[in-house]
Amino acid sequence: MPINATSSSMKSERDPVATAVAELIDKARAAQAVYAGYDQAAVDEVVTAVAWTLLDPTNNRRLAEQAVADTGLGRVDDKITKNHRKTLGLLRDLKRARSVGVVAEYPEKGLIEIARPVGVVGAVVPSTNPVATPYNKALNALKCGNAVILAPSPKGNAVCEALVALMRGALREVGAPGDLVQKLPSPVTKAATHEMMRRVDLVVVTGSQNNVRAAHTCGTPAIGVGAGNVPSIVDETANLDDAAAKIIASKTFDNATSCSSENSLIAVDQVYAPLLAALRARGARLLDAAEKERLRDVMWVDGSLSAGVTAKSSDEILDLAGIDRGGASVSAILVEEDAPDAASRFSDEKLSPVLTVFRARDFADACDIAGSVLDIKGRGHSVGLHSNDEQRALALGLRLPVCRIIVNQAHCFATGGAFDNGLPFSLSMGCGTWGGNNISDNMNYRHYLNTTRIARKIASDEPTLDEIFGDYWAKFGIEPGGH
Repeated sequence: MPINATSSSMKSERDPVATAVAELIDKARAAQAVYAGYDQAAVDEVVTAVAWTLLDPTNNRRLAEQAVADTGLGRVDDKITKNHRKTLGLLRDLKRARSVGVVAEYPEKGLIEIARPVGVVGAVVPSTNPVATPYNKALNALKCGNAVILAPSPKGNAVCEALVALMRGALREVGAPGDLVQKLPSPVTKAATHEMMRRVDLVVVTGSQNNVRAAHTCGTPAIGVGAGNVPSIVDETANLDDAAAKIIASKTFDNATSCSSENSLIAVDQVYAPLLAALRARGARLLDAAEKERLRDVMWVDGSLSAGVTAKSSDEILDLAGIDRGGASVSAILVEEDAPDAASRFSDEKLSPVLTVFRARDFADACDIAGSVLDIKGRGHSVGLHSNDEQRALALGLRLPVCRIIVNQAHCFATGGAFDNGLPFSLSMGCGTWGGNNISDNMNYRHYLNTTRIARKIASDEPTLDEIFGDYWAKFGIEPGGH
């Protein structure tokens, strides 16, 4: 029995939240016990059936429209693209993976690896991606023989209800238990979410760092991901037109709901002016000092990022700040800063098409600025680099506290996996210990599995002391004595 299994008889009749959550858990465990007997082909059929409920263009549009209407965040067409590409990419990864029974054999090591389900997964999902993220987590969980219970944000609750109904319908169509996918009852509360975290076998969390911290202290094994605040460097070797096009495409996609959207742009002095010109040519607007202060006043209210600007278009934000657009539509809003400064707030994550621009003396200075930005927020997440110097990505990887260096790509499209890079498709970016996480890769199906290993005897591989210590002894003049 999973370590957190709790029978109905143990529920507290005095606590309706605990009772409601326990009922969900009991249903999930009963469904998962049946599902655990499925072979790989049957599991893959379940995954395919559930995935089609989003890849179906009619459903995709309906869910995207509802997500924007309910949350007020992002753009419908961009959400349709995100839902399609992220889910299709995930299906590509899952189709090529074994997740049931024997998944690997290493005869030379005498090892056999067996994939085993974790049981019931509790998945906390954010309002910024209320469709793509729950599908990603549900498909990963199902691929590994698990049941999943979704805990949406209050804003994303209604669209989560709709997508769970689609998923459960698909499960029933292929003869699988519908209770493999459930969500917390409405209205979703913090108390219910925390109770779910306590009772499931694995918690996976994307979204607010408060939820991540709650997951890590709930007593259940948990995987959380860190905050984004991506700096992107453009050096003197970059193709500026290409870099500008990719930065604008990334920064404006879905009104910057992604944690992988650039928040700071660091250009070396040699290309600073022509890069700004290339960005302006693609609709970006550089604010003057007075306009920047008006923007600051509406972006942060009582010390917090305002919901009035979060995931809104540049035009909406400028209008809110009373900044005249001259009748033109703006793609991204640029603000200049001399140096990263937590007090100014523009060095922080902005969840909007607002991009802070820094001028660096050279590449080394750009690295220092990127590091300072990450110290304010975003350690562990990622950094962008536009450069034709092959060694500079390696220099960043050896120096900056990030888990991903995204080279010459539109950052928000590439970080979570793309069809033209090798990262796993995911909407949850592990940030390592730098970001307070226990994973440093993109959250993927492997994190939803237990692994059992069979170990058989092989020929002895015991080294001599001389093999291990010989060079050390020789270098420091140590006499090994009787050995």
